[in-house]
Amino acid sequence: MSHKRIPKRKAAIAVGSVVALGAAALLLPHANASQDGASDGASATPKTLKAGDASDLASQLAGLLGDAFAGSYYDGDSKQLVVNVVAGDDNNVVVQAEKAGAAVREVDNSMAELEAGAHTLKTEATIPGTSWAVDPRTNKILVTADSTVTGDKWNQLESTVEGLGSGMATIKKSEGTFRTFASGGDAIFSGGARCSLGFNVTAGDGSPAFLTAGHCGVAAEQWSDAQGGQPIATVDQAVFPGTGDFALVRYDDPATVAPSEVNLGEQTLAISQAADATVGQEVFRMGSTTGLSDGQVLGLNATVNYPEGTVTGLIQTNVCAEPGDSGGSMFTRDGLAVGLTSGGSGDCTVGGETFFQPVTTALEAVGASLGEAGGGDAGAGDGQEAGGEEVGDQEAGSEEAGAGGQGVGEESAVSGAH
Repeated sequence: MSHKRIPKRKAAIAVGSVVALGAAALLLPHANASQDGASDGASATPKTLKAGDASDLASQLAGLLGDAFAGSYYDGDSKQLVVNVVAGDDNNVVVQAEKAGAAVREVDNSMAELEAGAHTLKTEATIPGTSWAVDPRTNKILVTADSTVTGDKWNQLESTVEGLGSGMATIKKSEGTFRTFASGGDAIFSGGARCSLGFNVTAGDGSPAFLTAGHCGVAAEQWSDAQGGQPIATVDQAVFPGTGDFALVRYDDPATVAPSEVNLGEQTLAISQAADATVGQEVFRMGSTTGLSDGQVLGLNATVNYPEGTVTGLIQTNVCAEPGDSGGSMFTRDGLAVGLTSGGSGDCTVGGETFFQPVTTALEAVGASLGEAGGGDAGAGDGQEAGGEEVGDQEAGSEEAGAGGQGVGEESAVSGAH
């Protein structure tokens, strides 16, 4: 490893799990891919955008179009922002969105209607093992039920969805079970629990700290970088369940050097700042159990009903994860921090639904910033996700996952947060 570390603190400051993957070797070369073919704001031709730039444009159009704005998503194939519009009799909103550089799609359901439907689900169908999020690609609410939702619970959920009206929501049945991904085992430890470190940060007072999942933070107060080892960090703040799943954990030694990077094994990826997710965006996840995996963002502001309680405001993806990956980092190809692994269903053999805590909201809530000695920026910036070739061989296979446990214990134990 090339990072500077305090003696005997090597394991405490690496982000992500040590794995050797073909994906990692291909991840960095495309980090500086430039935006291709951007057009000026007056053109009606959709702009070619990076995912981060698409997120910025979506935010601008949400304010510009008002009630006519019905969500948006990033089309990774065309590299364009697709904006849903409920135009009604006002064709000017379509013209405005097209001039701004978006590909415009007229839809039936407004954001107000979709949000009202999500509120109905919250009041009438908050059932453990269910989740929902607005899917802008279908202009509907995607409701997911895991394998525990059967009998009367399934009937209640189905009846609630039908009550929303035709064309408002769809139900998907998951074969797995929604759970947080904490696990007994090795990585970063506290008692019998294991999690993964998300991102090193600087706390509001300038001291070194890291972010991980809130359900890890409420499980135990102190964390070690070796099973049965001495604690190296103490939980400062934790939220779970409720309005998020995140925790700020301070290193006990204020001299700890905690670089802002993700450890990919044979190389590291520098993390420059945090960024908001965009539906359709390509993302990568690092965890102490399964190593490196990739996928796409499927939904924002998702609500998940775990057995421990309801968590709101999460990012829904199809990136796989398994027990022990909780708290691990989700990031873009060019080094932007996007999420912290919360939970989901399935595994990295069969796949499944996975949910992440947005890093931007976690940083704001705990008053921390990315980077060393306050040098990072909690906000999203330019060049958020580079295009380029697809990263190949993404899965963290059984050999790498198995080696990850050993590597974490020896070199990067603070990849997993307890």
